[in-house]
Amino acid sequence: MYFRCLPLSSLLFYDRRNNNRTMAFFNPTIWLMVQNELMESSGVVDDGDSTSEVSFDDFDDEALFQTFHLNRACISFIADNIRGRTQREIQMTKPGVSADGMIMITLNYYAHGVLSLAIQEKTGTKRVDCADVIRIVSEVISGMADHFIAFPFGGEDRANVASEMERFCGIPKVLGVLECAQFKVKTSDTAALQVFQNNFGHSTVAIQMICDCDGNLLSVEENCRAGSTPPQDIWDSSLRKIELEGDVDGDLYRVIAGKDYALSKHVLPPVVQPLNEDDKSFNVAHAKLHSVMQKTLYSLKRRFGCLLKLGFAKESALDKKVLVIKACCVLHNIAKKFSVPAPPSDRRN
Repeated sequence: MYFRCLPLSSLLFYDRRNNNRTMAFFNPTIWLMVQNELMESSGVVDDGDSTSEVSFDDFDDEALFQTFHLNRACISFIADNIRGRTQREIQMTKPGVSADGMIMITLNYYAHGVLSLAIQEKTGTKRVDCADVIRIVSEVISGMADHFIAFPFGGEDRANVASEMERFCGIPKVLGVLECAQFKVKTSDTAALQVFQNNFGHSTVAIQMICDCDGNLLSVEENCRAGSTPPQDIWDSSLRKIELEGDVDGDLYRVIAGKDYALSKHVLPPVVQPLNEDDKSFNVAHAKLHSVMQKTLYSLKRRFGCLLKLGFAKESALDKKVLVIKACCVLHNIAKKFSVPAPPSDRRN
């Protein structure tokens, strides 16, 4: 197969070099073939899970979407890529739970923030058993981030991304939209409340993300921080800033960011006090692009209700929060490839 000889980054941006809009519109059939070959080359194979007593086929299409907020084709692709990776963990920790059962439990939790009794009964698990299951599957999915969340690198890739951004909003040399995404948590005491309380008075954890003009996530940091941490501090210590500053072409490209960020060589916040028509025009273009990130985060939280209530948090133990957030980000990008709409919601996130 022709694509086998190309690195993943080339595949992700291959259609840009053929003048298609973005990697979100990469031919679905080719994209799936590429990902399947990638998993096979990593030693991940589909064992068929022939002994499983649970199946996603037991749900009709409507029930499937209501239960997992994903469609059948998307779930099938996700399960195929997770199943082989979870076999060793199943044998070591949960011999009574099949791979599909673990995936079903985790996707249901992601969608609603709680595990339904129907899924517990279907998979034969108790609530006390499910925390480890969700942790195992979250580790597997978040570990797939390098395959499904790709920030452009190299001169040609970045030039193509910047060209797309300029066509969208008119601002040149932009690689994406930077945001410090906030996710609500609970705190156990007053001291913790002060640490996690953000500027809006909510207890949250924060993790840095970058998206493109179509709402695909291009970057999600490896660590999250307490909600009181200023976004500028998170950016200053981020791997993405280090990468841009160390790149030969780093001084040529920037990211769009909100008013909580300082103007710098790589970051473009809005003009706080526009003095002329150029400043006003820039702010209009900036707002158009920045709104894409707001819509992306809104859609992310609608699809994955677990992100609305991440439970109790300790500043010294945020790794489990990162696993769930990053896993949901991976699934967000996969869902976009399958054009799965976010579930309707009347709540404010």
